[in-house]
Amino acid sequence: MFKILSRIPSRVILRSKMVISVEFPQKSHYSGQRAVALRSRKPKSTAREAQFFVDSKKVRAIGGKGGDGCISLLQIWANDRAGPDGGDGGNGGHVIFQASHEIRDLQAVGSVVRAADGENGQNKDCHGKCADHTIIQVPLGTIFRDESGRIVGDLGREGLMFIAARGGAGGKGNHFFVSDTIQAPRVCQYGAEGENIPYLVEVQSIAHIGLLGMPNAGKSTLLRAITRAKPKVAPYPFTTLKPHLGMVHYDDYVQIAIADLPGLIPGSHKNRGLGIQFLKHVERCNTLLFILDVSAVEPWKHFEQLQYELSQFNKALMKRTQIIVANKIDLPESVENLRELRRRVNVPILEISAKNGTNLNTLLSKIRQIYDDATAAKEAGQEEVKAK
Repeated sequence: MFKILSRIPSRVILRSKMVISVEFPQKSHYSGQRAVALRSRKPKSTAREAQFFVDSKKVRAIGGKGGDGCISLLQIWANDRAGPDGGDGGNGGHVIFQASHEIRDLQAVGSVVRAADGENGQNKDCHGKCADHTIIQVPLGTIFRDESGRIVGDLGREGLMFIAARGGAGGKGNHFFVSDTIQAPRVCQYGAEGENIPYLVEVQSIAHIGLLGMPNAGKSTLLRAITRAKPKVAPYPFTTLKPHLGMVHYDDYVQIAIADLPGLIPGSHKNRGLGIQFLKHVERCNTLLFILDVSAVEPWKHFEQLQYELSQFNKALMKRTQIIVANKIDLPESVENLRELRRRVNVPILEISAKNGTNLNTLLSKIRQIYDDATAAKEAGQEEVKAK
Protein backbone atom coordinates (compact mmCIF):
# COMPACT_ATOMS: atom_id res chain seq x y z
CA MET A 1 0.00 0.00 0.00
CA PHE A 2 2.73 2.46 0.91
CA LYS A 3 4.63 1.53 -2.24
CA ILE A 4 1.68 2.57 -4.40
CA LEU A 5 1.10 5.82 -2.54
CA SER A 6 4.73 6.80 -2.91
CA ARG A 7 4.17 7.27 -6.62
CA ILE A 8 1.57 9.99 -6.06
CA PRO A 9 3.21 13.45 -6.52
CA SER A 10 1.49 14.88 -3.46
CA ARG A 11 1.38 14.93 0.34
CA VAL A 12 -1.02 12.24 1.56
CA ILE A 13 -2.50 12.39 5.07
CA LEU A 14 -3.17 8.89 6.49
CA ARG A 15 -5.48 8.07 9.35
CA SER A 16 -6.36 4.53 10.42
CA LYS A 17 -4.85 3.16 7.20
CA MET A 18 -7.28 5.21 5.08
CA VAL A 19 -6.55 8.14 2.78
CA ILE A 20 -8.34 11.14 4.29
CA SER A 21 -7.17 13.91 1.96
CA VAL A 22 -4.79 14.42 -0.90
CA GLU A 23 -3.07 17.77 -1.47
CA PHE A 24 -1.74 18.14 -5.01
CA PRO A 25 1.11 20.58 -5.57
CA GLN A 26 0.14 23.77 -7.29
CA LYS A 27 2.79 24.99 -9.69
CA SER A 28 2.60 28.00 -11.92
CA HIS A 29 4.80 29.60 -14.53
CA TYR A 30 4.73 32.75 -12.39
CA SER A 31 6.31 31.01 -9.37
CA GLY A 32 9.71 30.68 -11.03
CA GLN A 33 9.71 26.87 -10.93
CA ARG A 34 10.32 25.15 -14.23
CA ALA A 35 7.94 22.28 -14.91
CA VAL A 36 9.38 18.93 -15.98
CA ALA A 37 7.98 17.00 -18.93
CA LEU A 38 6.64 13.55 -18.10
CA ARG A 39 7.83 10.70 -20.31
CA SER A 40 5.30 7.89 -20.36
CA ARG A 41 6.73 4.38 -20.03
CA LYS A 42 3.53 2.72 -21.12
CA PRO A 43 4.03 0.94 -24.46
CA LYS A 44 2.33 2.45 -27.47
CA SER A 45 -0.54 0.78 -29.23
CA THR A 46 0.37 -1.85 -31.81
CA ALA A 47 -2.46 -0.82 -34.13
CA ARG A 48 -1.22 -0.24 -37.67
CA GLU A 49 -3.54 2.63 -38.47
CA ALA A 50 -2.32 5.95 -37.08
CA GLN A 51 -4.87 8.64 -36.27
CA PHE A 52 -4.05 11.82 -38.13
CA PHE A 53 -5.38 15.26 -37.27
CA VAL A 54 -8.32 16.64 -39.28
CA ASP A 55 -8.40 20.46 -39.15
CA SER A 56 -10.46 21.17 -42.28
CA LYS A 57 -13.49 19.44 -43.72
CA LYS A 58 -16.37 20.12 -46.12
CA VAL A 59 -19.67 19.49 -44.36
CA ARG A 60 -23.22 19.59 -45.68
CA ALA A 61 -25.79 20.35 -42.97
CA ILE A 62 -29.38 19.25 -43.67
CA GLY A 63 -32.20 20.25 -41.33
CA GLY A 64 -35.01 17.84 -40.58
CA LYS A 65 -38.23 17.91 -42.57
CA GLY A 66 -41.39 19.06 -40.81
CA GLY A 67 -44.19 16.55 -40.30
CA ASP A 68 -47.23 16.66 -42.59
CA GLY A 69 -50.61 17.80 -41.33
CA CYS A 70 -53.47 15.33 -41.13
CA ILE A 71 -56.89 15.36 -42.85
CA SER A 72 -59.47 13.69 -40.64
CA LEU A 73 -63.20 14.05 -39.98
CA LEU A 74 -64.30 12.75 -36.61
CA GLN A 75 -67.10 10.19 -36.62
CA ILE A 76 -68.56 8.88 -33.35
CA TRP A 77 -71.57 6.73 -32.65
CA ALA A 78 -73.76 9.60 -31.60
CA ASN A 79 -72.54 12.12 -34.21
CA ASP A 80 -71.16 10.95 -37.53
CA ARG A 81 -70.38 14.55 -38.47
CA ALA A 82 -68.49 15.68 -35.37
CA GLY A 83 -66.18 17.83 -37.42
CA PRO A 84 -62.51 17.96 -38.54
CA ASP A 85 -59.89 16.66 -36.08
CA GLY A 86 -56.65 16.51 -38.10
CA GLY A 87 -53.59 17.47 -36.03
CA ASP A 88 -50.53 19.51 -37.03
CA GLY A 89 -47.17 17.98 -37.91
CA GLY A 90 -44.12 18.41 -35.69
CA ASN A 91 -41.16 20.66 -36.54
CA GLY A 92 -37.96 19.18 -37.93
CA GLY A 93 -34.75 19.31 -35.91
CA HIS A 94 -31.91 21.82 -36.35
CA VAL A 95 -28.27 20.94 -37.03
CA ILE A 96 -26.26 22.69 -34.33
CA PHE A 97 -22.49 22.77 -33.79
CA GLN A 98 -21.26 23.41 -30.25
CA ALA A 99 -17.74 24.34 -29.14
CA SER A 100 -16.21 22.00 -26.56
CA HIS A 101 -12.73 21.77 -25.04
CA GLU A 102 -13.07 17.97 -24.95
CA ILE A 103 -12.86 17.70 -28.76
CA ARG A 104 -9.51 18.18 -30.52
CA ASP A 105 -10.25 17.81 -34.25
CA LEU A 106 -12.99 17.28 -36.85
CA GLN A 107 -12.43 13.57 -37.38
CA ALA A 108 -15.75 12.62 -35.79
CA VAL A 109 -17.75 15.12 -37.89
CA GLY A 110 -19.37 13.46 -40.88
CA SER A 111 -19.39 14.87 -44.39
CA VAL A 112 -23.20 15.01 -44.26
CA VAL A 113 -24.97 15.88 -41.01
CA ARG A 114 -28.72 15.34 -41.16
CA ALA A 115 -31.21 16.18 -38.41
CA ALA A 116 -34.28 14.08 -37.59
CA ASP A 117 -37.67 14.71 -39.21
CA GLY A 118 -40.77 15.77 -37.31
CA GLU A 119 -43.65 13.34 -36.90
CA ASN A 120 -46.86 13.62 -38.92
CA GLY A 121 -50.10 14.82 -37.35
CA GLN A 122 -52.77 12.29 -36.43
CA ASN A 123 -56.53 12.27 -36.03
CA LYS A 124 -58.29 13.25 -32.80
CA ASP A 125 -56.32 16.52 -32.87
CA CYS A 126 -53.06 14.72 -32.05
CA HIS A 127 -50.12 16.90 -33.08
CA GLY A 128 -46.93 15.26 -34.28
CA LYS A 129 -43.85 15.28 -32.05
CA CYS A 130 -41.16 17.86 -32.81
CA ALA A 131 -37.78 16.26 -33.59
CA ASP A 132 -34.81 16.69 -31.28
CA HIS A 133 -32.01 18.92 -32.47
CA THR A 134 -28.80 17.27 -33.67
CA ILE A 135 -25.89 18.78 -31.71
CA ILE A 136 -22.35 18.11 -32.95
CA GLN A 137 -19.40 19.03 -30.73
CA VAL A 138 -16.40 20.67 -32.41
CA PRO A 139 -13.11 22.08 -31.04
CA LEU A 140 -12.79 25.58 -29.66
CA GLY A 141 -11.88 28.10 -32.36
CA THR A 142 -13.82 26.35 -35.14
CA ILE A 143 -14.98 28.63 -37.94
CA PHE A 144 -17.60 28.05 -40.64
CA ARG A 145 -17.35 29.45 -44.17
CA ASP A 146 -20.10 29.50 -46.79
CA GLU A 147 -19.64 28.72 -50.47
CA SER A 148 -18.33 32.23 -51.15
CA GLY A 149 -15.64 31.88 -48.45
CA ARG A 150 -17.29 34.34 -46.05
CA ILE A 151 -17.06 33.47 -42.35
CA VAL A 152 -20.60 32.92 -41.05
CA GLY A 153 -19.81 31.25 -37.71
CA ASP A 154 -16.98 31.49 -35.17
CA LEU A 155 -17.07 29.28 -32.07
CA GLY A 156 -14.39 30.86 -29.93
CA ARG A 157 -15.82 30.19 -26.45
CA GLU A 158 -16.77 27.08 -24.54
CA GLY A 159 -20.42 26.11 -25.09
CA LEU A 160 -21.03 28.57 -27.94
CA MET A 161 -23.45 27.21 -30.56
CA PHE A 162 -23.92 27.76 -34.29
CA ILE A 163 -27.16 26.76 -36.02
CA ALA A 164 -25.91 25.43 -39.34
CA ALA A 165 -29.26 24.30 -40.78
CA ARG A 166 -32.75 24.97 -39.46
CA GLY A 167 -35.41 22.31 -39.54
CA GLY A 168 -38.62 22.75 -41.50
CA ALA A 169 -41.86 23.80 -39.83
CA GLY A 170 -44.61 21.23 -39.41
CA GLY A 171 -47.66 21.39 -41.65
CA LYS A 172 -51.11 22.36 -40.39
CA GLY A 173 -53.91 19.79 -40.16
CA ASN A 174 -57.42 20.40 -41.50
CA HIS A 175 -58.65 21.44 -38.04
CA PHE A 176 -56.53 24.58 -38.41
CA PHE A 177 -58.51 25.68 -41.50
CA VAL A 178 -61.95 25.64 -39.90
CA SER A 179 -63.78 28.95 -40.37
CA ASP A 180 -67.30 30.34 -40.26
CA THR A 181 -67.83 29.57 -43.92
CA ILE A 182 -65.85 26.31 -44.14
CA GLN A 183 -66.91 23.90 -41.41
CA ALA A 184 -65.41 20.71 -42.85
CA PRO A 185 -62.19 21.55 -44.73
CA ARG A 186 -60.47 18.75 -46.54
CA VAL A 187 -57.10 20.42 -46.93
CA CYS A 188 -53.85 20.33 -44.95
CA GLN A 189 -50.25 21.43 -45.32
CA TYR A 190 -47.16 19.38 -46.07
CA GLY A 191 -44.22 19.83 -43.73
CA ALA A 192 -41.50 22.22 -44.94
CA GLU A 193 -38.13 20.88 -46.01
CA GLY A 194 -35.15 21.69 -43.78
CA GLU A 195 -32.28 23.89 -44.90
CA ASN A 196 -29.56 22.23 -46.96
CA ILE A 197 -26.35 24.29 -46.70
CA PRO A 198 -22.72 23.32 -47.43
CA TYR A 199 -19.92 24.67 -45.22
CA LEU A 200 -16.15 24.62 -45.09
CA VAL A 201 -15.34 23.90 -41.44
CA GLU A 202 -11.86 24.83 -40.21
CA VAL A 203 -10.10 24.75 -36.86
CA GLN A 204 -8.27 28.05 -36.42
CA SER A 205 -5.67 26.75 -33.95
CA ILE A 206 -4.65 23.10 -34.13
CA ALA A 207 -1.58 23.16 -31.85
CA HIS A 208 0.64 25.35 -29.72
CA ILE A 209 3.77 24.14 -31.53
CA GLY A 210 4.10 23.26 -35.22
CA LEU A 211 6.98 21.17 -36.59
CA LEU A 212 7.81 22.16 -40.15
CA GLY A 213 10.71 21.43 -42.42
CA MET A 214 11.78 19.89 -45.67
CA PRO A 215 10.75 16.31 -46.47
CA ASN A 216 12.65 13.63 -44.53
CA ALA A 217 14.02 16.10 -41.97
CA GLY A 218 12.93 13.98 -39.00
CA LYS A 219 9.69 15.68 -37.92
CA SER A 220 7.74 12.45 -37.47
CA THR A 221 10.63 10.80 -35.61
CA LEU A 222 10.77 13.74 -33.21
CA LEU A 223 7.02 13.66 -32.56
CA ARG A 224 7.23 9.93 -31.84
CA ALA A 225 10.10 10.53 -29.42
CA ILE A 226 8.43 13.21 -27.25
CA THR A 227 4.73 12.18 -27.45
CA ARG A 228 2.62 9.06 -27.81
CA ALA A 229 1.63 9.92 -31.39
CA LYS A 230 2.43 7.38 -34.10
CA PRO A 231 3.04 9.15 -37.43
CA LYS A 232 4.52 7.05 -40.18
CA VAL A 233 8.34 6.97 -40.24
CA ALA A 234 10.23 5.74 -43.31
CA PRO A 235 13.59 6.48 -45.04
CA TYR A 236 11.95 8.30 -47.95
CA PRO A 237 10.31 11.75 -48.29
CA PHE A 238 6.61 12.62 -48.06
CA THR A 239 5.75 9.93 -45.51
CA THR A 240 3.48 12.50 -43.79
CA LEU A 241 0.58 13.65 -45.96
CA LYS A 242 -1.76 14.83 -43.18
CA PRO A 243 -0.94 16.51 -39.86
CA HIS A 244 -0.53 14.38 -36.75
CA LEU A 245 -1.05 15.72 -33.25
CA GLY A 246 0.75 14.72 -30.05
CA MET A 247 0.46 15.93 -26.46
CA VAL A 248 3.37 16.65 -24.10
CA HIS A 249 2.42 16.27 -20.44
CA TYR A 250 4.18 18.19 -17.65
CA ASP A 251 4.26 17.46 -13.93
CA ASP A 252 2.08 20.51 -13.14
CA TYR A 253 -0.76 19.03 -15.27
CA VAL A 254 -0.19 21.34 -18.26
CA GLN A 255 -0.57 19.76 -21.70
CA ILE A 256 1.00 21.25 -24.82
CA ALA A 257 -0.14 20.19 -28.28
CA ILE A 258 2.54 19.62 -30.94
CA ALA A 259 1.65 19.08 -34.60
CA ASP A 260 3.73 17.20 -37.16
CA LEU A 261 3.02 19.00 -40.43
CA PRO A 262 3.61 17.63 -43.94
CA GLY A 263 6.93 18.43 -45.62
CA LEU A 264 7.29 21.64 -47.60
CA ILE A 265 9.01 21.97 -50.97
CA PRO A 266 10.10 24.99 -53.05
CA GLY A 267 7.12 26.60 -54.77
CA SER A 268 4.56 25.58 -52.15
CA HIS A 269 3.06 29.08 -52.16
CA LYS A 270 2.25 28.41 -55.83
CA ASN A 271 0.38 25.25 -54.74
CA ARG A 272 3.16 22.82 -55.68
CA GLY A 273 3.26 19.58 -53.78
CA LEU A 274 0.79 19.83 -50.90
CA GLY A 275 1.05 23.57 -51.41
CA ILE A 276 -1.66 25.78 -49.98
CA GLN A 277 -3.14 22.88 -48.01
CA PHE A 278 0.15 22.54 -46.10
CA LEU A 279 0.55 26.27 -45.51
CA LYS A 280 -2.95 26.50 -44.05
CA HIS A 281 -1.86 24.00 -41.40
CA VAL A 282 1.08 26.28 -40.53
CA GLU A 283 -1.28 29.24 -40.05
CA ARG A 284 -3.01 27.39 -37.21
CA CYS A 285 0.11 26.90 -35.05
CA ASN A 286 1.18 29.56 -32.55
CA THR A 287 4.93 28.74 -32.53
CA LEU A 288 7.00 27.37 -35.42
CA LEU A 289 9.86 24.90 -34.90
CA PHE A 290 11.99 24.56 -38.02
CA ILE A 291 13.36 21.01 -38.13
CA LEU A 292 16.57 21.02 -40.18
CA ASP A 293 18.62 18.01 -41.21
CA VAL A 294 22.12 19.34 -40.44
CA SER A 295 23.67 16.28 -42.08
CA ALA A 296 22.38 17.47 -45.46
CA VAL A 297 24.32 19.71 -47.81
CA GLU A 298 23.98 23.40 -46.87
CA PRO A 299 21.08 23.10 -44.38
CA TRP A 300 20.93 26.90 -43.99
CA LYS A 301 19.53 27.10 -47.51
CA HIS A 302 16.67 24.86 -46.39
CA PHE A 303 15.86 27.35 -43.63
CA GLU A 304 15.97 30.26 -46.09
CA GLN A 305 13.68 28.38 -48.46
CA LEU A 306 11.19 27.63 -45.68
CA GLN A 307 11.07 31.26 -44.59
CA TYR A 308 10.65 32.42 -48.18
CA GLU A 309 7.66 30.13 -48.73
CA LEU A 310 6.04 31.32 -45.49
CA SER A 311 6.58 34.99 -46.31
CA GLN A 312 5.12 34.57 -49.79
CA PHE A 313 2.01 32.88 -48.40
CA ASN A 314 1.39 35.10 -45.35
CA LYS A 315 3.82 37.71 -44.05
CA ALA A 316 2.20 37.56 -40.62
CA LEU A 317 3.76 34.10 -40.12
CA MET A 318 7.20 35.70 -39.95
CA LYS A 319 6.21 37.53 -36.74
CA ARG A 320 5.55 34.32 -34.82
CA THR A 321 8.07 32.77 -32.46
CA GLN A 322 10.60 30.75 -34.45
CA ILE A 323 13.25 28.28 -33.29
CA ILE A 324 15.58 26.09 -35.33
CA VAL A 325 15.91 22.48 -34.19
CA ALA A 326 19.07 21.03 -35.71
CA ASN A 327 18.32 17.33 -36.05
CA LYS A 328 20.62 14.33 -36.76
CA ILE A 329 23.65 15.72 -34.89
CA ASP A 330 24.75 12.12 -34.28
CA LEU A 331 26.03 11.92 -37.89
CA PRO A 332 29.67 12.95 -38.46
CA GLU A 333 28.96 15.41 -41.29
CA SER A 334 26.69 17.44 -38.97
CA VAL A 335 29.51 19.00 -36.92
CA GLU A 336 30.80 21.39 -39.57
CA ASN A 337 27.30 22.14 -40.94
CA LEU A 338 26.05 23.05 -37.46
CA ARG A 339 28.95 25.45 -36.94
CA GLU A 340 28.27 27.12 -40.30
CA LEU A 341 24.52 27.23 -39.60
CA ARG A 342 25.09 29.17 -36.37
CA ARG A 343 27.21 31.66 -38.26
CA ARG A 344 24.68 32.28 -41.05
CA VAL A 345 21.33 32.51 -39.22
CA ASN A 346 20.18 34.78 -36.43
CA VAL A 347 17.56 32.45 -34.88
CA PRO A 348 17.94 30.40 -31.66
CA ILE A 349 19.23 26.91 -32.45
CA LEU A 350 18.80 23.71 -30.44
CA GLU A 351 20.75 20.67 -31.58
CA ILE A 352 19.13 17.26 -31.01
CA SER A 353 19.06 13.73 -32.27
CA ALA A 354 15.47 12.55 -32.40
CA LYS A 355 16.54 8.99 -33.22
CA ASN A 356 18.95 8.65 -30.26
CA GLY A 357 17.05 10.94 -27.85
CA THR A 358 19.88 13.46 -27.47
CA ASN A 359 18.93 16.79 -25.82
CA LEU A 360 15.19 16.06 -25.93
CA ASN A 361 14.72 17.20 -22.32
CA THR A 362 16.31 20.54 -23.20
CA LEU A 363 13.92 20.89 -26.14
CA LEU A 364 10.89 20.10 -23.97
CA SER A 365 11.99 22.69 -21.40
CA LYS A 366 12.33 25.28 -24.16
CA ILE A 367 8.87 24.42 -25.48
CA ARG A 368 7.39 24.93 -22.01
CA GLN A 369 9.19 28.26 -21.65
CA ILE A 370 7.70 29.47 -24.95
CA TYR A 371 4.24 28.31 -23.86
CA ASP A 372 4.52 30.11 -20.50
CA ASP A 373 5.67 33.34 -22.14
CA ALA A 374 2.79 33.22 -24.63
CA THR A 375 0.27 32.53 -21.85
CA ALA A 376 1.59 35.41 -19.73
CA ALA A 377 1.47 37.79 -22.71
CA LYS A 378 -2.10 36.75 -23.51
CA GLU A 379 -3.27 37.29 -19.92
CA ALA A 380 -1.54 40.67 -19.80
CA GLY A 381 -3.29 41.71 -23.01
CA GLN A 382 -6.67 40.68 -21.60
CA GLU A 383 -6.06 42.71 -18.46
CA GLU A 384 -5.22 45.78 -20.56
CA VAL A 385 -8.44 45.39 -22.52
CA LYS A 386 -10.47 45.12 -19.29
CA ALA A 387 -8.72 48.19 -17.89
CA LYS A 388 -9.68 50.24 -20.97
